[in-house]
Amino acid sequence: MRSGNEPVTARSPLRLRFWLGVWGLIWAVGGAVVFSLAGRSGWAAACAVLAVIVVVDLVMVVRHMRQGPHYQPGRDVPPYEPPRP
Repeated sequence: MRSGNEPVTARSPLRLRFWLGVWGLIWAVGGAVVFSLAGRSGWAAACAVLAVIVVVDLVMVVRHMRQGPHYQPGRDVPPYEPPRP
């Protein structure tokens, strides 16, 4: 049921974000290697930069996962209610 406060109490699906990041990292590193071997240094550099960005995102996701229920509550924890003024 929607309460109307979803943007305030939204939670990120960190496990899904982690695995999508791993998938993106595999493709970015693979692209950097393939483009490097093909002699396309510009595309290889672009893929390498993307791989670095994905690694930074994965570090943040893992950090949030390890911080516990504040960032990754279990399925039995209801959404947080927004603070009342």
